[in-house]
Formats: sequence, C-alpha cells, structure tokens
Amino acid sequence: MRLFLKILLWLGVLIICLAIVLWWLARKPMPEQITYGMSFNTFYATQLGLDWKDTYNAIIHDLSVRHLRLVAHWPMVEPEQGVYNFSELDYQVAEAEKVGADVVMAVGRRLPRWPECHTPNWAKEKSWDEQKIEIKEYITKVVERYRDSPAIVYWQVENEPYLSMFALEHCGELDDDFLREEIAFVHDLDPSRLVLVTDSGNLGSWSGAYKHGDAFGTSVYVYFWNPDLGQFKTILPPWFYRVKEKTMAYLYGVKPTMLIELSAEPWLVKPLTEVPLEVQYSRMDLEKFNDILRYAEETRYDKQYLWGAEWWYWLLLQGDSSMWNRGKELFTEEIE
Repeated sequence: MRLFLKILLWLGVLIICLAIVLWWLARKPMPEQITYGMSFNTFYATQLGLDWKDTYNAIIHDLSVRHLRLVAHWPMVEPEQGVYNFSELDYQVAEAEKVGADVVMAVGRRLPRWPECHTPNWAKEKSWDEQKIEIKEYITKVVERYRDSPAIVYWQVENEPYLSMFALEHCGELDDDFLREEIAFVHDLDPSRLVLVTDSGNLGSWSGAYKHGDAFGTSVYVYFWNPDLGQFKTILPPWFYRVKEKTMAYLYGVKPTMLIELSAEPWLVKPLTEVPLEVQYSRMDLEKFNDILRYAEETRYDKQYLWGAEWWYWLLLQGDSSMWNRGKELFTEEIE
C-alpha cells in the first residue's frame, strides 16, 4: 500500500512538472495585429476552369492581398527540356511590384497542390540522378530571373519535404542530402534572401525543416474529410503549435516563423468541379472559415497565409460572394 502511494505521489509530481513545462513552452504573446497573406496557384486556377490572370488580378486588386506565395511549378516553367516559359510568373511578379506586394516564391519538384511532386513529362523517364541535375538547372533559371525583383522576400525550397508519407506514390522517399543541396544552391544563387522550408503542422515533426531553413513555415488544417471517417476536426489545440515552435527555437535557435498554409477551402478527394456545391459547403463554409480564423489566431503567428482564394473566386462567379467578402475584410484592413 505504501509503495502504491509513493508511485501515485511521484506520478502526480511528474504530471505537475510536465504541465508546468507545457505551460512555459506555450507562452507566446498575442500579436498586436495579424498580417494575412494568400497563396496563388496558376495550375489550380486553370483546373477550376478559371482564367488564371483574371483570378490573380481579382486577388491583387479586389481582395487587396499584399503578401503572396507564388509557385514556380517545374512543368509550367520548363514544359520542354531547355525551353522555358515565364509568361505566367513574369506577369504575377510584375503586378505584385506595381501594388507594392511582397512574394514568397516556391521552387523545387515538390510544390503546393496535388500530386505534390510536379515533374514535366519529358523528365519522368529520367533517372533520379539525372532529374536532380535538371531540377537544379530549372531552379537556376527561376532564381536568376527574379532575384533582382524588390517583391521577392523569401525563396521557399520544396514544400513540406519531410512529409514523405503524403503522396509517397508520386514523390518517393525524401532525398535529404539533395534537399540540403538545393537549399545551399539557392543561397549561392541569391545570398541576399532567406530560404524558407515548410512542414505540416498536423503531422510533421518540424525538426528537419526548421533546422535546415533560415525561416520556417507551418501549415494549419482544422477541418478534414476521410472516406472512412467522414468529416472531422483536428484534435490538436492551438497552443500545440506554440509549444512546437518554442521547442524548435530552443533546439536550433530563433528564426522567422509563419503560418504559411491556413486552409480555407473544402477537403476533397475528387476535382472540385466534379463535386456538388452542397458537398463543398458541407466541408467548408463561412461558419467554418470564421472558426478556422479564430483557431489560427490562437496559434499566435503574426503572419498567416490563407489557402483557397481560387475556390473563393470560383464561388464568386457562381453567385456566392460570402467567402470572398470575408477574405476582403481581412486584407483591406491592412491597407486602409
């Protein structure tokens, strides 16, 4: 009996100590103001049947977004080996410059949107060693073209590279040595800017991405859908992100951090245009959007990039302006 009481006592002490440590790690002041940005993806806008230029112009001029994450998809930039296309990115960067917006430019093979790893058809038959040479050549062209732009604030190298279990069939296992080589390579091409590396907030450990990047970005997904489980909400509390961030800072030093991907669109397993509107609304609507914003506010990141403007614009063209107008409220506050 006495031994049992001792075990209970020490267990209680351990729980109290753990609670104190978590409380300490979760301490982070609420930012005076959250700066909102937005990801834009040319491929995704086109997949939705949208004119990508009209969509981008609406994001810049109607939503008034002034912090952008743009994506230099390899197949878009180099559709044929040695033949480069910069028409989309040239336009997007130039328009960002005109309105004084800043840009996170993502480069690499693994970049936002399914199937995660984007390889041009001409490169798919090459060996991985051959592909690595081609990837560095394409990255060279992108960085050299835009490194003189005042709009570029970060180079994002790959997207959530350590989340290898996601889209494994398209990406294969992570080549960690090549990731570090890419980061060093971008540094050499443009020593004046920091390299951002990202990881999943829900599933990632953050360790590799935080350690190897000059800056770190996490994704935050609050609402999910699974064929077996249906729709469900994350069980992770917002303070979980604060604990992970401070732990990484203790291990690897304080670095710029941001919420780089805050999902505000429905979680789907089919192309959006093949899913009925009522299903889309059941997985994301204005009520959920506001709940997501409240959740993200409690993570206490002062810079948060939203995800889903292409869908908002698609809804707008269907006659539903609710998501678009809510986004407009967030972005216009900054420039008023």
